[in-house]
Amino acid sequence: MGQEVAARTFSREDRQRYRTKVRANLDVFARMLSEARFHPEMRSFGLEVELNLTDDAGEPALINAAALEAIADPAFQTELGQFNIEINVPPRLLEGEVFSELETAARASLNDAEERARTVGAHMMIIGILPTIDATHLRAESFSANPRYALLNEQVFAARGEDLEISIAGVERLSTHADTIAPEAACTSVQLHQQVEPEAFARYWNAAQAIAGVQVAVAANSPFFCGKELWRETRIALFEQATDTRPEELKIQGVRPRVWFGERWITSIFDLFEENVSYFPALLPVCDDEDPLATLERGDTPRLGELRLHNGTIYRWNRPIYDVVRDQPHLRVENRVLPAGPTVADIMANAAFYYGLLKVIAEEERPVWSQMSFSAAEENFHAGAREGIDARLYWPGVGEVPVAELVVRRLLPLARAGLEQWGVDSDDADRLLDIIERRCVSLRNGASWQSQVFHRLYDGEGMDRSEALREMTRRYREHMHSNEPVHRWPTD
Repeated sequence: MGQEVAARTFSREDRQRYRTKVRANLDVFARMLSEARFHPEMRSFGLEVELNLTDDAGEPALINAAALEAIADPAFQTELGQFNIEINVPPRLLEGEVFSELETAARASLNDAEERARTVGAHMMIIGILPTIDATHLRAESFSANPRYALLNEQVFAARGEDLEISIAGVERLSTHADTIAPEAACTSVQLHQQVEPEAFARYWNAAQAIAGVQVAVAANSPFFCGKELWRETRIALFEQATDTRPEELKIQGVRPRVWFGERWITSIFDLFEENVSYFPALLPVCDDEDPLATLERGDTPRLGELRLHNGTIYRWNRPIYDVVRDQPHLRVENRVLPAGPTVADIMANAAFYYGLLKVIAEEERPVWSQMSFSAAEENFHAGAREGIDARLYWPGVGEVPVAELVVRRLLPLARAGLEQWGVDSDDADRLLDIIERRCVSLRNGASWQSQVFHRLYDGEGMDRSEALREMTRRYREHMHSNEPVHRWPTD
């Protein structure tokens, strides 16, 4: 969502021109795929971490502009809400002690940013949804200053024609309406990027889709929203609803949602970009001056700006990425499944589990997606988000099984083998995968810890709901800075 777009209004001619340009981009992209014009490195990976800003009491602090000025590091950028910022970690190669090195660098960067942010009254938190957020923090006035956000909000509601309905039934039930996309700002995630060759893209995207339910179940860290205990990873349901451009009638007609798991296994990255162009009207029909065909034919690399901008307004949980770095085009799978937090160590463990498992499953001779329906993968995804580490998921060869048992008995050995194939240091791999194993054995992840501590304070000690959520948030923040994995956090 971070691409800069100036404030403006769009005419019918803008939309017609944009549609023509996007289709021209798609034709050029197809030709590029057929001519193998892409960077071949497959070990390159990167990540983005979205953060919340809180005040001393644990409430959202809507001061990201002041915090970013104090931090003064270009790696940190704005996000949708004034209580959000994001850190972009430069790409590295999946090899050696890369996870330890990345963990050390990320902690140093975050600790330095925390010290600087405190000078303006902000504390950083890495968590899927801040438990103290309520409707008063989710208004148009909460948007960051980037005009893209106000413009996107305007276009979503122009397409929808009515207020958003937020309806989530979990441990408790939330039913409310919103007149902006600001509830999306409550959703903070970790995005994992994997560079892939064109011929391998379909295998890696299909593999990422197949394991998404396991990922979200094991890493769930968003059990509260607007004071209610909902799904273990409420962020999934909230994000799906907070940017839905479809009124009820279009849902009934089967129009696809812009936050989308997908509907089929693919055979090429082209399938996904073709779906984008075929199924989704433009939200931000901004054209640049590039002639993509002329650029290609003179031997340069086309930016395909309209295709990329359009792709950025379709929020697949595993999104295809076309990018150009130093005039060299490349393709990535952007995994958007994981919540932020609870600690940098937990984030690295989630990443190691994902990259290791992805490698083996994508390269299997008889891949797992050939043995399960796409709808089963989607059902796993939502079951994992609803139930978290207590979920039961379907897996080929074993049927429906507790996700913790599936991970410990079957998937962790695959992830370990995958990290070995990448060339990751074995001690590093063992340390991080042990965090995943201990989570599964103890049935303790970020969501279960938050729920247990909240109920101890609310039911056991008689605090009122708001104060129990604030106290739990403050304790979370303190443990987060220790970098002790969440399965070791005390609940008393």
